Amino acid sequence: MTIPNTFPITEDLIASHGLKPDEYQRILDLIGREPSFTELGIFSAMWNEHCSYKSSKKWLRTLPTTGPRVIQGPGENAGVVDIGDGDCVVFKMESHNHPSYIEPYQGAATGVGGILRDVFTMGARPIAAMNALRFGAPDHAKTRHLVAGVVAGVGGYGNSFGVPTVGGEVEFDARYNGNCLVNAFAAGLAKSDAIFLSEAKGVGLPVVYLGAKTGRDGVGGATMASAEFDESIEEKRPTVQVGDPFTEKCLLEACLELMQTGAVIAIQDMGAAGLTCSAVEMGAKGDLGIELDLDKVPVREANMSAYEMMLSESQERMLMVLDPSREDEAKAIFVKWGLDFAIVGHTTDDLRFRVLHQGEEVANLPIKDLGDQAPEYDRPWREPGRFSPLPASDVAEPEDYGAALLTLVGSANNCSRRWVWEQYDTLIQGNSLQLPGGDAGVVRVEGHDTKALAFSSDVTPRYVEADPFEGGKQAVAECWRNLTATGAEPLASTDNLNFGNPERPEIMGQLVKAIEGIGEACRALDFPIVSGNVSLYNETNGEGILPTPTIGGVGLIPDWTQMARIGTGNPGDSVILIGRDGSHLGQSIYMRDCLDRAEGPPPEVDLLEERRNGDFVRSVIRNGQATACHDLSSGGLALALAEMAMASDHGMDIDLSACQGPSHALLFGEDQARYVITVPADLANYVMVSAEGAGVPFRQLGTVSGASLKIGSLFDIAVSRLRDSHESWFPAFMDGTLAPAAE
Repeated sequence: MTIPNTFPITEDLIASHGLKPDEYQRILDLIGREPSFTELGIFSAMWNEHCSYKSSKKWLRTLPTTGPRVIQGPGENAGVVDIGDGDCVVFKMESHNHPSYIEPYQGAATGVGGILRDVFTMGARPIAAMNALRFGAPDHAKTRHLVAGVVAGVGGYGNSFGVPTVGGEVEFDARYNGNCLVNAFAAGLAKSDAIFLSEAKGVGLPVVYLGAKTGRDGVGGATMASAEFDESIEEKRPTVQVGDPFTEKCLLEACLELMQTGAVIAIQDMGAAGLTCSAVEMGAKGDLGIELDLDKVPVREANMSAYEMMLSESQERMLMVLDPSREDEAKAIFVKWGLDFAIVGHTTDDLRFRVLHQGEEVANLPIKDLGDQAPEYDRPWREPGRFSPLPASDVAEPEDYGAALLTLVGSANNCSRRWVWEQYDTLIQGNSLQLPGGDAGVVRVEGHDTKALAFSSDVTPRYVEADPFEGGKQAVAECWRNLTATGAEPLASTDNLNFGNPERPEIMGQLVKAIEGIGEACRALDFPIVSGNVSLYNETNGEGILPTPTIGGVGLIPDWTQMARIGTGNPGDSVILIGRDGSHLGQSIYMRDCLDRAEGPPPEVDLLEERRNGDFVRSVIRNGQATACHDLSSGGLALALAEMAMASDHGMDIDLSACQGPSHALLFGEDQARYVITVPADLANYVMVSAEGAGVPFRQLGTVSGASLKIGSLFDIAVSRLRDSHESWFPAFMDGTLAPAAE
């Protein structure tokens, strides 16, 4: 059914578009009249939280975004960082949370498709993908359905498109019962002098529609993504897009081929808010107007209204400003790849956004007010409360240390994610150097004998809720550590800030303090934020998710033959702890999973210590002295040692008698800035003397030996038994043999 452009503008209609009464009044003041129905939809699309960042812009400006290697920071489709030799890496992380909860397969699939387009729109060929997934409690009725659908969607799109999934995260918590998180990351390679931007330049130039046809799928998707959920969630299913990875693969090849001709002046993918957002952003950034004729837009459904065409989020589409002298050449490329190519408008010099449909002007709006001058709020926020210190002496020791470790390695949040990543193609393109499951994914840079890139994604939401400032710092520090643990130099990062309703001061306080912590850590570690995404209103019936500011990072390995893994230690190697003894049990998974307690502050992050210890570990790896390396995070020393033993299939004989503090804090404390390395026995003294000279705390823990993980008299567990516990939870959960879902 065609929706008329003269649809009556009522209070209910305004509210259904996610616009507050004061925002609607601002629209009336700007244009001096009542908007048409299509214009209301356009304002709704451009002024929603998902597209305008109206609640977070003030705070995002405080983040460090520049550095000696940064070529392009936030504001474009993706960030760009120099990796030398005329090459650069282009990367970004973005959320598709709301669509994935409503329709998990297509929501996740189109999230992958959207982030891949963000990368190749810049002129880069995608080389790696990651995803950070968070679901509700395992016994919640919907969790298994969501896991199955999301994982299938990520794999179905990424595998078909032909990009390896090299890493990511999967976590469960009851706070995500009504709102799962799907954060997708992609990175690509390009030449530093051949980056394409979205800023339109030149008056009277053709605006060209590229790719797949426009349908009714995804209409209103960006507005839906900027609202809380309630019992009407199933009614939102039509707002979820439908993806086709094979069309996107053709779009990639066609775009990269066209970019080589010099015909492209500006290019923007059609993601959130579709044709509206792409056209407005291109014009507003270039201080130009845009006029579109919707009668020329390729459509796959009959009788589509102007409103539907402007707000459709059909996938695999691009908008481009073209050199008019290259029109025939450009069209031939897209026809060859079986894609649509249509001139649908032109640039103007009057800063107006005009939309024509069936001989009628259905929109005529000030383009700057839609784009880079959208509303910006300084929302009230409340400083989050803090936990009192929690001494280790106030936390009970386990009656059986071995049983406690087996509980941790086999728990929902610490077990192997093999079931997940085996659904993904991790080796396509032939450049993957590490399988998922280690500290970071590593991909060889084609055209270079030894150069590689490392990728990691990290955040610990329970830390962020307990102390958003320290939790924000820790998310950055752990990502930086995971890259360092492979031997990579961390270059830059991208953020995906997932929070609840920013109109609640306590939630806004979480966002403000987390950004403050992220900024402080990025500055101290020279790890600038070059791209990112904010996802707010992640709530259902007033219950918000755990604050989840995910950090994705990229690092450079000059010589991948010196790269470290978590499980390549050899029998007889010395096991050395870099960093202080464990002492901090507040918010630890030992307390959560073994004692059913969530108390105390998260561990403090000393950024100078992070930098010093990490730089030392990286030098040991690059000097060829480390046979294995693993950073310490959730689960502390005990879980790190277990993971290294399982990865190498070698046991360890560990002696903690020289350590200071109670055994449960030494083993399960989650103090930061720590690593475990294994080195050949004849190099151990040299490495420890070097650490002492660098002012780096260290402790020799024992040796790689036998077939069990033995820690003094506390426990002696066969590696095979650890592995059985570690590998069994996820398959049992997914095949339904673990436990029945709670109704």
